[in-house]
Amino acid sequence: MASSETRPLAALLRRGEVGLAMAVVVVAGLTIALDPLRTYVVNPGDSFVEIVRQTAMLGIFALGATVVIIAGGIDLSVGSMIAFSGSVCAALLLWLVPEKLHNDQPIGPGVIALAIAGTLVVGFLVGSLHAWLITVVGLPPFIATLATLVGLRSLSRALVESVTASVIGGAKAQIEIRDAQFRYLATSVWIPAVVFALLALGTWILMTRTVVGRHLYALGGNEAATRLSGIRTDRLKWLAYCLGAIFSSIAGILYVGEQSVAAPQTLGRGYELNAIAAAVVGGASLQGGAGTIPGTVLGCLFLRVVIDGIAKIIKTGADVYEGLIVGMVVVVAVALSQVRQARGGAARFFPGPLGVVTIVNLTVLAGTVSMLLSGRTTAITIGLVVLVVCSALATVERKRMN
Repeated sequence: MASSETRPLAALLRRGEVGLAMAVVVVAGLTIALDPLRTYVVNPGDSFVEIVRQTAMLGIFALGATVVIIAGGIDLSVGSMIAFSGSVCAALLLWLVPEKLHNDQPIGPGVIALAIAGTLVVGFLVGSLHAWLITVVGLPPFIATLATLVGLRSLSRALVESVTASVIGGAKAQIEIRDAQFRYLATSVWIPAVVFALLALGTWILMTRTVVGRHLYALGGNEAATRLSGIRTDRLKWLAYCLGAIFSSIAGILYVGEQSVAAPQTLGRGYELNAIAAAVVGGASLQGGAGTIPGTVLGCLFLRVVIDGIAKIIKTGADVYEGLIVGMVVVVAVALSQVRQARGGAARFFPGPLGVVTIVNLTVLAGTVSMLLSGRTTAITIGLVVLVVCSALATVERKRMN
């Protein structure tokens, strides 16, 4: 019988978080081996600081997405919410101190705090709008947040053009913020890291040490049963979507500080996939009711190490492959989750004729990506390896089924 001291470790191992931490170490090791400049070895300090900062920036809005997913919902508007909140913050700064921004003078901590407070209020209102569309109007979360995914980015552009036209006399597609104090919020490593750590700790306490957190897990696991138990599910959804929107607003403020500009047409584009990917890689189930905050933190770290490793290895044009890599990571993570859930069952990944076509698809995909990255010889080699591995797995599945 396991002792009480070993039970927490066993639970941690079952959650897979130790395995995810080991995967981070493996990816870092592969980066060191494949990077011709050995950046992690030659300049470890700067590499560590940049990974921590980027992990914190991603983690802030991924935490909100995790709460929504655990509660059984989905938020596709994260990227647009980042763009919208960043635009609101920049617009407030321009409206409050137009002369100082125009002349690159210090705008002062009081003005910055007021703009941040206004942006967080806007985040709360957008989260409340999501909750109203889902609980009162009855829209599925996918449709409700898909509408704001499109609408908020368009509204951001209209807001920026309207504010610049009225304040500086000419409509512009972006607002530049070059104030050193405001930029320091994001360019320093410690402020994003501390904000992320505090939000992660607070969210972890909410989800694991409070009745509300247990109710959020119950809501995602079985909404009907939760409602029949007398729990106010509408208020729980309100809380989840407000947290998601407010966390995205915080990230939007930091990204504007990092980039020195609020450019709604590009800011945060596609970041909703990164948020969902971090939560799923960390163990959250898109069906709801499962997931952990430590898992999401490790998922963010894993994604950032993978993306940074690709940048170190490929050098020029690495951002072209970022979306492809994140998408592949999500697919693999969900597939592994399905395997764990079906362990002892009869799940098959290569069934019948569809399985044969899938093997061909995976072989061609692996070969194409390899050719784009490394050349024809490597592409042929990797394609053959994928073909052999998938064929072997299909053979094992057929024997097991028989």
